[in-house]
Amino acid sequence: MTAIQICALIVLILLVGLTYWAGYRGGLIDGHVEGIDEGMAIQQPDNSQTVRNLELSLNQARENHQQLYAHYERALATSKLGESERQTLLAIAEKLRIAAETFSAFRTGKRLERDALILREQALAIAALLQPGSEDQLDEQPRGTATQNIEEAA
Repeated sequence: MTAIQICALIVLILLVGLTYWAGYRGGLIDGHVEGIDEGMAIQQPDNSQTVRNLELSLNQARENHQQLYAHYERALATSKLGESERQTLLAIAEKLRIAAETFSAFRTGKRLERDALILREQALAIAALLQPGSEDQLDEQPRGTATQNIEEAA
């Protein structure tokens, strides 16, 4: 073989090697890109499920906030009630006591007497809540006593 043929053979081998290497690198890069795309396609439903769960949590938090704000507004309106409303409730309680005694005296029925006494207890409980400084006493009062009495009377 001549020197030119040897150089041509070396160049040919180098060209074949470079072509093989370029194909290998191109396939490797394409496979890598396809793998990333496939991973993203698998991960996308997981992310959408997470987003859905977060949106549900946000909606629940908003509903809870609205309920708490409604309670706050009611409490604020209740706190605006003053001494005149308290005195009115005490007067109602006194009238109910008189009515209960009247029902008892005329023996018109135990149910009417019990109902009048229960309503009196409720009016007194509400008046106690409106009394200045009653926030400290709220924890000490038994809850639901008037409601339990109503259920027992029925």
